[in-house]
Amino acid sequence: MKLTFPDHFWWGAATSGPQSEGRFNKQHVNVFDHWYDIAPEDFYNYVGPDTASDFYHSFHEDIKLMKEVGLNTVRTSIQWSRLIDDFETASLNPDGVRYYNDVINEFIANGITPVINLHHFDLPVELYDRYGGWESKHVTDLYAKYAEQCFRLFGDRVKNWFTFNEPMVIVDGEYLYQFHYPKIVDGKKAVQVAYNLSLASAKAMAKYRGLDHNNNGKIGIILNLTPAYAASADPADQAAAKMADLWTNKLFLDPAINGHFPEKLVTTLKKDGVLWQATPAELQLISEQTIDQLGVNYYHPFRVQRPEISPDSLMDWMPTKYFNDYEMPGRVMNVDKGWEIYPKALYDIALTVRDDYHNIPWFVSENGMGVSREERFMDANGVVNDDYRIKFMHDHLTWLHKGIEAGSNCFGYHVWTPIDCWSWANAYRNRYGLISTNIHTQVKTIKRSGRWFADASKNNGFEA
Repeated sequence: MKLTFPDHFWWGAATSGPQSEGRFNKQHVNVFDHWYDIAPEDFYNYVGPDTASDFYHSFHEDIKLMKEVGLNTVRTSIQWSRLIDDFETASLNPDGVRYYNDVINEFIANGITPVINLHHFDLPVELYDRYGGWESKHVTDLYAKYAEQCFRLFGDRVKNWFTFNEPMVIVDGEYLYQFHYPKIVDGKKAVQVAYNLSLASAKAMAKYRGLDHNNNGKIGIILNLTPAYAASADPADQAAAKMADLWTNKLFLDPAINGHFPEKLVTTLKKDGVLWQATPAELQLISEQTIDQLGVNYYHPFRVQRPEISPDSLMDWMPTKYFNDYEMPGRVMNVDKGWEIYPKALYDIALTVRDDYHNIPWFVSENGMGVSREERFMDANGVVNDDYRIKFMHDHLTWLHKGIEAGSNCFGYHVWTPIDCWSWANAYRNRYGLISTNIHTQVKTIKRSGRWFADASKNNGFEA
């Protein structure tokens, strides 16, 4: 049976500026550049962002390879630290302007629609050192100035904009669980940062809609979503799942689409004494600046159970006071990455967007399988025979198709990532690409999954 997807479906892939370009010709340093400079031992095999996948120099050739694997859309990001000279005034760096113009033009020349994200975890470290980064509302104003420059420079060709990629990861990584610089553990700061990120997104959208030449483009946000699955039907586990869903999904989803934060979450945060500082004018802006379309990143399910101790216990505030992770016995695992594989979640997400969020247009903006030591699967011709990745994409797309058939307004699927890229502190430990990269020679070779994806894109579907 062939599964056919809607007309004009986005068969694409996603990457980011800091993970693909390298640090060449950048006037400023972002938080990951800085982190590597001060603690290279924190990065797998001491591999940092200096060269990444060398997209800064090889984008002409790389984009041709992306075309060869069937991509009709590619999502990447602009680096604030590359484009802007002075962060207070948002004056422009000439080489940054030239470079992003060239990249966008090259995508279009190859028949690939560029989808541009404005922030992929890569805050300029100067703004962290000076203001505390996203803890500061002044930084949200500086971000809006940067965003407006992007819209003015590239909006004649870019029709699909996204303000942030996975703002929840900024909150979790930088302020709760210490997997991103500056590795702070401060629940109250985390809550304020979450609010400030929604505010920054609204400010950027207001700038976009205030321009008289946005060419009827669309603007949205990219969120990492998954339903929170309870460990059991026990009321305590169900309550834990509801709270987990409020914190991990609805914290950003509700203001982005509905224009307000979830009432139950606000009540809980206020009761706990950690609610963000907000003004009526800010909340009004958030209510007015809702998204046109949604990007959804999905990799693994979120399974939770009741907390081990009562949330009424005396402790520093963390969202996990209300829920604990749950590892389901018998689950299918990507052992290399440590993530459960559960494709049906894409169907559940599709129905949630359909039923609870006005069936807003949305696309899968990241979905992929990171595997280490892929040379294990390389043949004599240097091709990685990654049948496991083909199965991963096939199974997730099959469940996504069921969601579309059920009426969910999904218009695309982007795999992470087109070409093996640098993955923050994990560097190149796990590879995700449709195209492999030798990080020593920068020789790039299409994997078997790239050929499979090209066929799916050409046929707008595949045999299930």
